[in-house]
Amino acid sequence: MAPSAARTGTVERIVIENCAIATVDADDTEYASGHVVVAGNRIESVGAGKAPESLANVVRRIDGTGHLVTPGLINTHHHYYQWITRGLATDHNLFDWLVALYPTWARIDEPMVRAAAQGSLAMMARGGVTTAMDHHYVYPQGSGDLSGAIIGSAREMGVRFTLARGSMDRGTSDGGLPPDFAVESLEGALAGTEETIDKHHDASFDAMTQIAVAPCSPFSVTTELLRQGAELARRKGVRLHTHGSETVEEEEFCKELFGMGPTDYFESTGWLGSDVWMAHCVHMNDSDIAAFARTGTGVAHCPSSNARLAAGIARVPDMLRAGVPVGLGVDGTASNESGELHTELRNALLINRLGAHREAALNARQALRLGTYGGAQVLGRADAIGSLEPGKLADLVMWKLDTFAHSSIADPVVALVFGAAAPVTLSLVDGKTVVEGNHLTTVDEDAIARSTRDEAQRLARIAAQG
Repeated sequence: MAPSAARTGTVERIVIENCAIATVDADDTEYASGHVVVAGNRIESVGAGKAPESLANVVRRIDGTGHLVTPGLINTHHHYYQWITRGLATDHNLFDWLVALYPTWARIDEPMVRAAAQGSLAMMARGGVTTAMDHHYVYPQGSGDLSGAIIGSAREMGVRFTLARGSMDRGTSDGGLPPDFAVESLEGALAGTEETIDKHHDASFDAMTQIAVAPCSPFSVTTELLRQGAELARRKGVRLHTHGSETVEEEEFCKELFGMGPTDYFESTGWLGSDVWMAHCVHMNDSDIAAFARTGTGVAHCPSSNARLAAGIARVPDMLRAGVPVGLGVDGTASNESGELHTELRNALLINRLGAHREAALNARQALRLGTYGGAQVLGRADAIGSLEPGKLADLVMWKLDTFAHSSIADPVVALVFGAAAPVTLSLVDGKTVVEGNHLTTVDEDAIARSTRDEAQRLARIAAQG
């Protein structure tokens, strides 16, 4: 997979050495002191000790003393627009929270969505995320090119990105939760999704932008939208994403309306398969987990959001033992105000230890794998990202672990997962610098702070006017 330019020595190289390395490869190979060589947009070599001095075209040689290098973090579930509605409805369960916030969300427009996407992406990228995704499903009539605004923001930030083009066609008049003017027709949702795929999806190995088909949830879309959405995704060769089994109330809703639980309902509409991943999956029994394992259906685990909305503890250890692909998700920042993925490494480990498996639920390396290789599996990109291996794309992070916050923890992976959020000295995406010295290099952080504040205030004023 290495580019021919790397073999001939004409490509520019970046060398990182004297650092601890967690490759998160199939053998969990680690080096107490090693090197990584990046050639163009690919990882050329990873190994112990220093890199060879004879390498040609080295444009930068970095001393990684005191650092841990890992694959970049991969976020598998988010709702960027919620960045401008943080801190609201803080004591609600999921359904009450949705009822409280949908009237506000239904009034978003393109400038708001652009600013919210910039804020969401900035927080994640500065915290070590190199591949991000957004499940955007609110498309109010006349609101502008929301998908284009989100994709443009990711491109400007320089992160690898999947837009899960969401949709809703079950408004309040049809028994759904969102206001009628915030939902699309069946035909409009399918047409808008197909247009987004045709315009933006890149199926190549080193793609920076990909699209997934993503009707919102069983209680906000019709059965026909789920069924035809699955058919559209498979016709176009893209992945499928939705929310599943998040709360007890959702399970009751599915049984009352469809006569079966969420997993059986999804299977009946074509929504189980190795090209599908679902967010949350908190309330799953043994049969549900077995169905996900049998079909290769993936899970985006969002521990902080699940705790914020009192949804419960997902059975992640059982899923992993059964062979279910599991990655981590921030979820929307109206239910996870921090908006960064390091929190999810730590909380996935800690919250799952409150469950049936207790201290044996997850360890530090399993948590790191969820946030890297597991995310790559869930997004269908494990051949390209998620581990540090020759030929894979050069998406990596250097975590600074020699300050007082971490320096007394001998094991660098334990320091990263159990400890405070570590500063990011360097983050590369596709071999290009996105973070340096714990600051974004591609965008103006202060300008994003101003624009997100202004758009949040404008949305609040509009929502107050009804």
